[in-house]
Amino acid sequence: MTKGNINNILIPNVSKIPSNKKVNVDNRIDGAKSGEEFKALLQDQVTQTKKEHGIHLSTHAAKRLHERNLTMDSDEFFKLKDAMVKLKDKGGQDSLVITDKAAYIVDVPNNKIVTAIDKGSILDNVFTKIDSTVIV
Repeated sequence: MTKGNINNILIPNVSKIPSNKKVNVDNRIDGAKSGEEFKALLQDQVTQTKKEHGIHLSTHAAKRLHERNLTMDSDEFFKLKDAMVKLKDKGGQDSLVITDKAAYIVDVPNNKIVTAIDKGSILDNVFTKIDSTVIV
């Protein structure tokens, strides 16, 4: 290598600008449209999963749980879920579910807890308009 000469080095031509190319956008998915479709599909899936596996909590039941310092831990949730399955199999509609922590009035077809009563207050209450009871 001599002074001032560079040998065996490939230097790309960076000064050349490629010409504009036409891109076919006919098959392109519209971002807004596909986003809405995805959102609708996801919402349908979430709704279906809730129907199959979830238990809904009415506003009234949530208020009662809070007022009465009742907690819905996983053990309590699965007890209620199992009770709902049994009640559905037997044709229950509006039912009383009694656990070791509380009593719940449930709307079986809609998988919804309508209200909750703490264990200490069960004896003071009258339960009306129920067609079945299960103790878990």
